Amino acid sequence: MKLHLLFFARLRERLGTAEETLELDGAPSVSDLIAHLQARGGAWVEELGEGKSFRVAVNQALVQSSTPIPDGAEVAIFPLVTGG
Repeated sequence: MKLHLLFFARLRERLGTAEETLELDGAPSVSDLIAHLQARGGAWVEELGEGKSFRVAVNQALVQSSTPIPDGAEVAIFPLVTGG
């Protein structure tokens, strides 16, 4: 399955990318995706690790960690406070 990931604000800066296309096997949930990204180590686990505050939207709707992600979805990950 293919996903289009978007990163905003502090996450975009710390992770060094605003967006990427990711291919995963199976039908992951949001928590599966976050675990996959954390496995990259470094800034990925620092910013998306346990105790960090961020939200996830799938196809522009805020979701919970247990939400399944459909193939071809746009997944946005952003800190709770994105500026003002």
